[in-house]
Amino acid sequence: MKKYDKVLFVSHSDTCRGPMAEAILQHKLLLEDILVDSKGMIVLFPEPVNPKARDVLVQHNLELEEHEAVQFSADDFDERTLILTMEKTQKEKIQEEYGEQVRNLYTISEYSKMEDEEDIYDPHGKALEEYGHCFDVLEIIISKLTNVLLQEDEEHDSSSM
Repeated sequence: MKKYDKVLFVSHSDTCRGPMAEAILQHKLLLEDILVDSKGMIVLFPEPVNPKARDVLVQHNLELEEHEAVQFSADDFDERTLILTMEKTQKEKIQEEYGEQVRNLYTISEYSKMEDEEDIYDPHGKALEEYGHCFDVLEIIISKLTNVLLQEDEEHDSSSM
């Protein structure tokens, strides 16, 4: 039995970093039974993935089927959902706004056990190369995240026997 059924990435607007992280983790967990999704802190209306983020995903043979930005809400908290923010300030804002409801909330760098728990740079409005750099950083962190998730599942399985 898995520790989490779902991994939810939370970014500013759910049009760039969150969807890229979602696509990378979906690819890495292809054979695992874990739902991967992304949502935004500020989503005024449903938007597709940023065209530059989509271009970078395509360059890496990844894609998101008809992704539209969705607002993060209290309904996203669940014992079996891991919520990962791109920035420490996003995590703090969620903790402040939702208080007692908060469960399984970390920054992506924190949960992936990165040595330096830096925020994931937001390339919004920058050149395509900046989106590519963001993708590269996410890919490294999500490789570590994948290892952490699989290790936790093994530990969770052995402790529930």
